[in-house]
Amino acid sequence: MKAVPIAFASCLLLATLSVCQELSSAQEPDSNQNVVAAAKASRAQIQAQQAKQADIRRLLELTGAAGLASQSMDGLEKSIRSLMSDSLPPGDYRDQLVDLFFQKFRSKRDAAQLVDLVIPIYDKYYTDEEIKSLIQFYETPVARKMLAVLPKVLEESQAAGNKWGEDLGRESMTEVLAEHPELQAALEDASKKSPQR
Repeated sequence: MKAVPIAFASCLLLATLSVCQELSSAQEPDSNQNVVAAAKASRAQIQAQQAKQADIRRLLELTGAAGLASQSMDGLEKSIRSLMSDSLPPGDYRDQLVDLFFQKFRSKRDAAQLVDLVIPIYDKYYTDEEIKSLIQFYETPVARKMLAVLPKVLEESQAAGNKWGEDLGRESMTEVLAEHPELQAALEDASKKSPQR
């Protein structure tokens, strides 16, 4: 009598093991297929990202971004040079130090490094389709003209803005001093006491 329950339990155990093994085998191909599918998706994402980065490089090349950055740095050098010189204690060494600094700085400037820094920023704000559309635009004659004249437009716009700001500043100061004669007198008194530069 005890043999029947033991035989039944053994059969039940074997059946359960068999079902578990079948389920396990059935799941293995799925999990292998999932791994393969994930690897393919990952590979496709990497390829899409590389293609987008290549498109961004093309866009930056078309827009002359590296050249504009160098031009901008040259302009910045002109405005910083006097500030830098004035911030150092007076002496015969000063002009030579500032010249050598800018020579060293220019020698370390690498447009390719700047492009590498900018790519993730473009990647963040533009889709690949938008980048492709921008490339199409910048390949047109009107866009090429815009890029060719843009440095002059920016330079002249900056000069116009500077003059406008100076005129506004002068006008504002004149009005403030006219409205407050006590400040006008204090300014004149301070000017008389201060050594001229």
